[in-house]
Amino acid sequence: MEIRNETLSTDFILLGLFSGMKHTRLSVSVVLLIYTIAITGNTTLIFLIWVDPHLHTSMYFLLSQLSLIDLAFISSIVPKMIVNFFSGKKNISLVGCGTQIFFTLTLGIAECLLLTLMAYDRYVAICNPLKYSIIISPRVSQRMAIGSWVGGTLASLAHTAYAMHFPLCGPRELHNFFCEVKAILKLSCEDISAYEKGVVVTSIVVVLLPVSFILTSYILIFLQVLRINSHEGRRKALATCSSHLTVVIFYYGPAMLIYMRPGSSHTPILNQALFMFDTILTPMLNPIIYSLRNREVVDSMKKVMGKFSIQNRFARFNE
Repeated sequence: MEIRNETLSTDFILLGLFSGMKHTRLSVSVVLLIYTIAITGNTTLIFLIWVDPHLHTSMYFLLSQLSLIDLAFISSIVPKMIVNFFSGKKNISLVGCGTQIFFTLTLGIAECLLLTLMAYDRYVAICNPLKYSIIISPRVSQRMAIGSWVGGTLASLAHTAYAMHFPLCGPRELHNFFCEVKAILKLSCEDISAYEKGVVVTSIVVVLLPVSFILTSYILIFLQVLRINSHEGRRKALATCSSHLTVVIFYYGPAMLIYMRPGSSHTPILNQALFMFDTILTPMLNPIIYSLRNREVVDSMKKVMGKFSIQNRFARFNE
């Protein structure tokens, strides 16, 4: 019994999202629905890019990596939320908490880097189309994806290891629906001002610099689009760019409000809403945004569904 109590004392208690809600079951049902749509949408997009030769380009390869990140991102958070709700428990172990921090940081930073590289891909495609296949070759796009994953992993490893080494005081209650660095640091017994400065530096590198790069890329892109004489050419260029720009706003907006807004640590309810949008809603919205506004993806979906329909009819005929 003593060993069990000692083990439980090292666990964290997740108080966020469902605590204090009147219609808890409805909230859980909505989260499950969002999770199902996100899994289905991102899996479908990855499958289409994999099976359709017309989508075997650098842009769609990077898009498949974005869908893969979104799949892993939402899956690192929602299943634990649902398990805790149905089991009636709110605890998460120390190892589980550290693991969740590592994966969410890795995937979050990797998505920041990937979205920035995708903006560069669109810049080259529109502003320098004749050299696009040379500058953004399949090997280069693969290096972009690997760089995003490696950059996210290294930054996350450093932050997770450093944040989890602080001694903690008081009840281990986290006012969030998943383990997150800022929530852990609030429980620290030591002075964390030096680490907080490191978080600010990381935020500048991972958020402000990429946002500045993306904005610069899109200013140059829009100036180039204005020079295109063909209405169809303008429409196609703006379609792919508007999808990516919408995803950037949806992802970076909440992230900047959480990590770079003065006094954000004093607004836990607002932070939870922003985290909810960034980690759960955005992975669901991304494949929808890219599918609805991209004719090539829609055509590919129709083509694949048509093939499966013909194969099913043929199989039934043979029976």
